[in-house]
Amino acid sequence: MGVGGTLDYISSLLRSSSSSSHKSKKKKVMQTVELKVRMDCDGCELKVKKALSSMKGIKSVDINRKQQKVTVTGYVEAKKVLKKAQSTGKKSEIWPYVPYNLVVQPYIAQVYDKKAPPGYVRKVENTGTSTMISNQEDPYTAMFSDENPNSCSIM
Repeated sequence: MGVGGTLDYISSLLRSSSSSSHKSKKKKVMQTVELKVRMDCDGCELKVKKALSSMKGIKSVDINRKQQKVTVTGYVEAKKVLKKAQSTGKKSEIWPYVPYNLVVQPYIAQVYDKKAPPGYVRKVENTGTSTMISNQEDPYTAMFSDENPNSCSIM
């Protein structure tokens, strides 16, 4: 191994150690970000699409103006996409809805939203009433006794 081989070996060690220090940076993962953006016309839609498409790491931007929904796919962070959408001057927020069949009680006050697209309700982490209902006995079934089926108590 001559001088040239030794230098190549040392430089490869230096490259691998410097690249390992760069690997400590947080890698962005491919993800889909859904936003609710207020859009009224083709101009609004084009403005939002153009702004989001110009971001680094964006693979696709799909817009459904009827639902006011923008779906962005790429190597991006949700907060940065939201900030970019808000920079267009349009009212924007992270998509606040989930399909109504995924919610235990889709028609209670905190979840039901008249402005939601058909088949969707507002996404709520914990409504509080679902735990309250599960902890209490149903008053109608409590009136009857399993030990004596001929008796009932009216409260």
